Amino acid sequence: MAGTKRKRQKTEKTGPVVIGSKDFDEVNAASAALEADKDDEEIELESFLFGTSSSASKPQQSSKGKARLNADDAPPAAAAQGPTGLDHVLDEDLFVLDEALPNASDAPTTIPLINEESDNESSTSSSPPASPKSSSTPFPLQSTKKKAAWLDPSDAHLSVSLAADTRLRKLRDAPGEDQIGGKQYESKLRRKFEQMNPTPEWAQSAREKVKKQKGRKRPRDSSATEDEDEPMEEGGGADLDDLLRDTGGVLASKSSRGKALMQGTLDIERLRDANNSAVSEGSVTSAKFHPSPSVPVMMTVGMDRRLRLFTVDGLTNPLLQTLHIPDLPSPSSSSTFHPSGTSILLTSTSRPYFYTYDLQAARAVKSTRGLWHGAPGGEDGQSRSMDVAKFDETDGGRLLAVAGRRGYVHLVDWGTGGGNGGGQVVGSLKAHSPIKDLAWIPPSVNGGAGGSRLMTLTQDAEVYIWDLGTRRCISRWKDEGNFGASVLALSRSGAGASLAVGSSTGIVNLYDSSASSPSTSPTFSVGRETRSPLKVITNLTTAITDAVFDRSSQIMAIASRAKKDQLRLVHTGSMTTFSNWPTSGTPLGTVISVDFSPGSEYLAIGNTRGKVTLWNLKHFILS
Repeated sequence: MAGTKRKRQKTEKTGPVVIGSKDFDEVNAASAALEADKDDEEIELESFLFGTSSSASKPQQSSKGKARLNADDAPPAAAAQGPTGLDHVLDEDLFVLDEALPNASDAPTTIPLINEESDNESSTSSSPPASPKSSSTPFPLQSTKKKAAWLDPSDAHLSVSLAADTRLRKLRDAPGEDQIGGKQYESKLRRKFEQMNPTPEWAQSAREKVKKQKGRKRPRDSSATEDEDEPMEEGGGADLDDLLRDTGGVLASKSSRGKALMQGTLDIERLRDANNSAVSEGSVTSAKFHPSPSVPVMMTVGMDRRLRLFTVDGLTNPLLQTLHIPDLPSPSSSSTFHPSGTSILLTSTSRPYFYTYDLQAARAVKSTRGLWHGAPGGEDGQSRSMDVAKFDETDGGRLLAVAGRRGYVHLVDWGTGGGNGGGQVVGSLKAHSPIKDLAWIPPSVNGGAGGSRLMTLTQDAEVYIWDLGTRRCISRWKDEGNFGASVLALSRSGAGASLAVGSSTGIVNLYDSSASSPSTSPTFSVGRETRSPLKVITNLTTAITDAVFDRSSQIMAIASRAKKDQLRLVHTGSMTTFSNWPTSGTPLGTVISVDFSPGSEYLAIGNTRGKVTLWNLKHFILS
């Protein structure tokens, strides 16, 4: 029975109540019963909230204490369903948000109650109220710009006696000057301070630049703000195009870019190791940066016969790829990127062949087996090692020079299949003693002469300069004081010290660009020249095994693997070493490989512990 009753309640239809009907009487009776239960405090609260009078909201009680409202007692407006007087008002104008007044004194002290009857009467006799958004007198905006802290309005009324205080007498312009105002006192103090502390040169130059650029304004349209009327700062306008075209650092102005590195101390900072994400299990024999400045990639080759590629960002240096080549034992230090950046040359100290790794195809190809059969001297002219092999960067890497046995230097044409493991020996050069190192001469060093030139260093410290067009030696001279040559390095610039020759005794001789030029001696065909170095570096006492210039030719790194922590950085302009780095506490280890990034902002040092420490040269980042 209860379930049936509950079901009827759910299915009971509800609809509008008609005034005068039986349902209307029941609703009125229920509402009257609720109103009867309210006390005076509730009725006053309702009248305050809803704007109705307490007498109207309090129902009339019968003698039995029950209120009843008949159809005849209903208000005529409600019964007729007439207009409320708000039909012409928009919906968004029915509610108004409070806004702050400009002055606190304008705010009303009390909140008036809304009377429906007065609103209806006023709406019939007057025009509809205007929207607050369309007000013709908006509140004025107050300026949020702060005043300068050193401005004090009371300074204008200040009076200072210069004669009363002995410390202020020096501010007088005349002996009889005594009382001055606050503004004059401030100007005298400022003038005295500038006399004791002159304006530095950098501040004067900055002020002159601002004065020159006061006439230049940023182009603006009708919607531009007042801030756009300020003079253009340095680096704006035409310099913005140069900034967007350049991939270099943006922390300094354009005028500081290319600034010469100062001697003495070096601003250097250690970063996370370049191969921190994948440390080599043996010594790192070669650590090289990608030749393109826009490709932050480094390759490392270790004694574990693995080639690893890393992204160098100075923070995490994530690992990109690992290549294992079991057929290449004892990788040599000549493993490097091709100058085009599309492939990698992998050589060994105990094998007469090489591998080429194509970065785009991700494929490693071994060189042809009979590569050296057609070379002059045959197999006897090529040693069982490719420890000394370098690309001709001046010609886009078209030729690869490989030091052979008994003073031979073989030229491999890399353009005829060299990148695919093929290649062909197109010529050979012959010196009188075994080749220790070689280097290609940049056009900037040899005076812009056409054709490729090669410089070789023999075991008896003789330097040969070869013209590859004629395959002849055009210059030959003896390194002074060298009795066991080991390393040869050339810079990319012909200014200052551009040639370094290292020896087995730790001595490094520095020469200028004339040492890379053809011989001018008429007796060259029957004898040898002897050239004196510009400077002799004697900071290391063990055999020099690595020497490299940075791309700007302002720093040269020399290292030795005979002892731990044997590395020095040389300032090529002054031909002196930097005194503040490295120190006795610098964790270098036994240095095997050294290389600079294309922008010279990074220095990578590979050691026997399988790590490649990464250092940040801040001068090149800020410039």
